[in-house]
Amino acid sequence: MSSRVLSRPALALLRPLALLRRASVAAATWTSRRHERAALSRLDPHLLSDIGLDQATAAQEAQRPFWQA
Repeated sequence: MSSRVLSRPALALLRPLALLRRASVAAATWTSRRHERAALSRLDPHLLSDIGLDQATAAQEAQRPFWQA
């Protein structure tokens, strides 16, 4: 098994790329939450009861900001 040692310039380049990757994942997660909460707010009471939620709980969840898990 070979082991590669990265030079300092290569390591310096990886840090911003890792940060960019984390930001990209966060943006995708936030977009998904925003869409899911919007869809939740459009469900009728019958569908909400199918997933075990009442209207008040669904409305409360739908109003949460996208950055809150």
